[in-house]
Amino acid sequence: MPLSGRYTAVVFDMDGLLLDTETLWHEAEVELFARRGVEFTREDQMQVIGTSSDITARYFAERLREPHERGAALVDEMVELMHARVRERVQALPGAVELMNGVRELGEVQLGLASNSPRFLVDTALATAGLTDAFDAIVTSDDVEHPKPAPDIYLLVCKRLGVTPSHSLALEDSASGVAAAKAAGLTCIAVPQFAETDVSAADRVISSLEELLGRGPRQRVSSSNVQKHQDPADRGRAGQRR
Repeated sequence: MPLSGRYTAVVFDMDGLLLDTETLWHEAEVELFARRGVEFTREDQMQVIGTSSDITARYFAERLREPHERGAALVDEMVELMHARVRERVQALPGAVELMNGVRELGEVQLGLASNSPRFLVDTALATAGLTDAFDAIVTSDDVEHPKPAPDIYLLVCKRLGVTPSHSLALEDSASGVAAAKAAGLTCIAVPQFAETDVSAADRVISSLEELLGRGPRQRVSSSNVQKHQDPADRGRAGQRR
């Protein structure tokens, strides 16, 4: 089996992990709140980052003191603000494209994308970043009844890739994403953008995808780089990270 006999697929989250979209989401959220004379704070950002649209809708309606039934419309407005931004600019985070290329070079390892964003936003962001054809399977919140933190997105992407979740590796940046990946049975490496994000449930936490590339920007991904990622069955022998 590729990747030191452990993984047949690597599945990326999109927002804040593969693509540098968190700044754009923040801009959209700030504008949404400013239109109503309310400041969007760091606490607000931490409450909604990585969550489903339903959770965000409830939070926005309460925070902006609007009727509960207005929550979905608030989210739709924010998504449109975000869509306008990703049509103009978005790029991959450091190490993301190099890691994807390195995994491809290992052979027989598939690449998947598992995103809580809607399909049209994912498609636009990937197109702007030049990554439209980079993945073997893409699953978004539109494809499942229950998005992250439920395991549905990861279970479906593994099904479409034809791989077993326990032989797959997830890369995530949020607490809900880590929860979804672990609930689906994947090994998960977390790359949080914010120190406040609790990703302690992940199998490993790193500061950048570049850490998975080894030393030097031109070094290719190799089996030795991936051997650091413990298979769930190994944890009892080697001990958990945290």
